[in-house]
Amino acid sequence: MTRGSGPRRGLLARRLIQLYTGLTLYGVSMGLMVRADLGLEPWSVLNQGISRHTGLSIGTVTIVSGALILLLWIPLRQRPGLGTVSNVVILGIVMDATMAWVPELSSYGARIPLLAFAVLLNGAATGLYISARFGPGPRDGLMTGLHHRTGRPVRLVRTCIEVTVLAVGFLLGGSVGAGTVVYALAIGPLAQLFLRLFAIKGLPETPSRVVARARTSPERAILPE
Repeated sequence: MTRGSGPRRGLLARRLIQLYTGLTLYGVSMGLMVRADLGLEPWSVLNQGISRHTGLSIGTVTIVSGALILLLWIPLRQRPGLGTVSNVVILGIVMDATMAWVPELSSYGARIPLLAFAVLLNGAATGLYISARFGPGPRDGLMTGLHHRTGRPVRLVRTCIEVTVLAVGFLLGGSVGAGTVVYALAIGPLAQLFLRLFAIKGLPETPSRVVARARTSPERAILPE
């Protein structure tokens, strides 16, 4: 074993653990938001709307839509990483599994705390998987790709994408409500907090910081990815 190979392996192991823990918890948080039934974040609104028209589960739609978004990376010259591909597969699977395990709730006394927990969990999951530095999720990559190609500010690009997604999802019957607003206002500060908490020392600065910075602003941090 060469000098330094041990620490490098330890660093890689931590990054992988953070990546897959973060993605798993992200999928759980998405499923819990559906069960809270108080409004979803924009991409889930769209996926739920498509699900209601196709008969596919929302998790399956999440996987398919993620894969289709990756196709848009080609003209934007974005390169997927391990985290990108893992994001596409894991979120939808875990989301469906969570919804199968957690029953539908009727009481606001249960749904409101569940929503609050889901948003908090989503912020923690965001900090975990982005800090692992294995590449952005497909939706984050779409945002950064358009930012680089158009020269428009990240905040403006993200806002335009998500307002469009939210509007289309709403027209398709996706759930928009108080939870949508709570998520939009809370996810930026929460992601900023957990990005600092889960930052991995020893990693060089990379362009992925664009994604991290983008999530620190609540007015454009409506989504995870």
